[in-house]
Amino acid sequence: MARKKQGGFGGPMGGGVPNQASLMRQIKKMQEDMEATQAALGDETLEISVGGGAVTVVISGHQVVKAITINPDAVDTSDDEWLSDLQDLLIAAVNQAIEQSQAYAAERMQSVSGGLDSMLPGGLGGLFG
Repeated sequence: MARKKQGGFGGPMGGGVPNQASLMRQIKKMQEDMEATQAALGDETLEISVGGGAVTVVISGHQVVKAITINPDAVDTSDDEWLSDLQDLLIAAVNQAIEQSQAYAAERMQSVSGGLDSMLPGGLGGLFG
């Protein structure tokens, strides 16, 4: 009697997910970890300084500026260009803070979701790389 081949996920021919219940538990745990990490990013801050410490920006992991500090000793108000220079420093500091905060958040989220590639069947892991 010929044995009928079964394909697809979980079939005896392989290529499927060996234990779907285990996979679902791992995905649920990863989802919970990602949610917790996303929430924690709102409380975490980065401090970015430009102009040799003339301007410092504190920003959260959600890209919310918490504080901007200007060192008055670093601003030469006798220079005719001091206001323009200060404005340029503020722009640079805020932009750098946003970029670094985004990179930090992406790194944190990647550290949580990095195991997703190995859990997905048949080449689908490349979708998240």
